[in-house]
Amino acid sequence: MDELTGRVAVVTGGGSGIGRGVALALGAEGMVVAVADVQRSSAEAVAAEIASAGGRAIAIELDVTSVDSLAAASKEVAARAGRVNLLCANAGVLARIGPLAEHTLEDWEYTLSVNVMGIVKTVAAFLPALRKSAPDAHVVTAASLGGLVSDVRAPIGAYIASKYACVGYSEMLRAELGAERIGVSVLCPGVVTSNLMTTSAENRPDAFGAQPVSQLAAAGGAAPAWALAAEEVGPIVIRAIRSKRFYVLTHPRAWSLVEDRFRAMRADFDFASGA
Repeated sequence: MDELTGRVAVVTGGGSGIGRGVALALGAEGMVVAVADVQRSSAEAVAAEIASAGGRAIAIELDVTSVDSLAAASKEVAARAGRVNLLCANAGVLARIGPLAEHTLEDWEYTLSVNVMGIVKTVAAFLPALRKSAPDAHVVTAASLGGLVSDVRAPIGAYIASKYACVGYSEMLRAELGAERIGVSVLCPGVVTSNLMTTSAENRPDAFGAQPVSQLAAAGGAAPAWALAAEEVGPIVIRAIRSKRFYVLTHPRAWSLVEDRFRAMRADFDFASGA
């Protein structure tokens, strides 16, 4: 999908962090952006930013864990924008920082309900509209560098597992939708400055137990010098969409980590073959 001007984009989790950065970049490209977020006020604030810069945007309250909420959002976008060309399934949460032994079952259920099933449900809700727009149609799912390599120095096991699942799902989705001329990319950013930890705690439903904000704040610390601002991610996503890239990567320097993982895997294949 080369031409973005006049096309319609839906960005879930668009009210903050990377989602906001992507929404602003798409608005600057002339797309009509449906900014969808579980917090209506956040979606409205980002939509207002896009409008103030001369773009067009729609604010939608959306819970990606709810099939009913997604169905209502899909109908609202269709009624107000007429079509969907680009879906950025960006909503995600970080439920726990600490060793796996400290992750509760509620941490796992909350993480998977948003980071995995939330993406599956979001794609299912908007796929009919995307099919009508093909070949001017593209899906971007939000995984993480943590969906390509795990590192014990980042003790966020449930989050890492959910992002590995997102990458696998996205690979299958790309293979299946390619015949329909619908593009698929998976965003795998490294460290990006955002409020993911805080919003994850604020939006966590009571059914999944409480997550102390103090624990998140204490573990968060200062972002490293090589962290990207969330606003820098949007242009990278746009470049990848236009180039029909699958992996959308933000930190080239991280290749060595991924390479080490695959070298270790190759060694185990050699061992299995008796080499």
